Amino acid sequence: METVKIPLAKPYASEEVLTAVKDVFKSRQFIHGNETKLFEREFADFIGCKHAVGASSGTSALHLALLSSGIRERDEVITVSHTFIATLESIWYLRARVRLADIDERYYVMDTSYAGGLVTEKTRAIVPVHIFGHPVDMDPIRELAKEHGLVIVEDAAQAHGSKYKGRSIGTLGDVACFSFYPSKNLTVCGDGGMLVTDNDEIAGKARMLRDHGRTQKYASDVLGYNYRISEIASAVGRVGLKHLPDWNRERKLVASSYQRLLSACKQIVTPKAADWANHVYHVYAIRSPLRDELIRWLAKNGIQTGVHYPIPCHLQPVFGKMEDAKIKLDKTEQVAKELLSLPMYPGITEEDVAYVSSKIREFHETRH
Repeated sequence: METVKIPLAKPYASEEVLTAVKDVFKSRQFIHGNETKLFEREFADFIGCKHAVGASSGTSALHLALLSSGIRERDEVITVSHTFIATLESIWYLRARVRLADIDERYYVMDTSYAGGLVTEKTRAIVPVHIFGHPVDMDPIRELAKEHGLVIVEDAAQAHGSKYKGRSIGTLGDVACFSFYPSKNLTVCGDGGMLVTDNDEIAGKARMLRDHGRTQKYASDVLGYNYRISEIASAVGRVGLKHLPDWNRERKLVASSYQRLLSACKQIVTPKAADWANHVYHVYAIRSPLRDELIRWLAKNGIQTGVHYPIPCHLQPVFGKMEDAKIKLDKTEQVAKELLSLPMYPGITEEDVAYVSSKIREFHETRH
């Protein structure tokens, strides 16, 4: 096995985090305590919305969002296949049906014109996925939703701090969901998630449903779930949230360095950012027709890489068990064969970025 000199990502840890965790243990309050209340308020303020509801994961937040928005069995929900399977799982949990749009191959997000052609009389919601830190073009989505009475649930699991035309991702639909998984721009060093909304009814339902459908300790009004975020996760999240703007700026500087150092390598496609997008580079994904060979080459040189995502959701074994129709999404399938995520995290050095870039150039120069 090759020795990893430069990892794909590096979860953060600090004395500040350890102190916050120790304070939770001192309080002996591990669920529904002050840390969660503060994290929810601070995150809502960061996004610029009225409510934030902590959850046990980004997946559970998505499930809560759809359920609290009134999505039910046999309703149709439009989303994309180029995403983590959790996006589709949250729809299937409700026994709703998935309608998949192809992607805009420039930014790897939902092709909004394609999505418009998927609306039927059964369509109730649309879930735009802000992938890799780049937002979806939301104006056409909002127009489509207004025309057909659709709920917009933003999957913002990879878009903490991203903006669309100056507006924060998470404020452009009816409800939005974030993940705090260890690889995300903001993590709780484990699983965790957040639902955000300006809608009082959605927020109220989500709070009840995440805690066994309860409005008081031993009285469950409806069938609910154990989707609560822990006090430890909230404490860690609060520490990270204070640093998130600086970390996102670092990610953008790293992306700029990659762009500059890889611009002469014509065999690859580097990420693009639309004029209306504030890209926060959850990952820095290039495209190469020799992707798998390049992965092996970089690994031999101590560089860890990742593929997000090698098998589109509509080609996953579970898809055929949940949906009747076989579909073909040309752009999604093509980019899935070529995308490769390079090391990207706050604190990666200019020297490491230069080394990664030099090895990519070297690889392609020897294969002319």
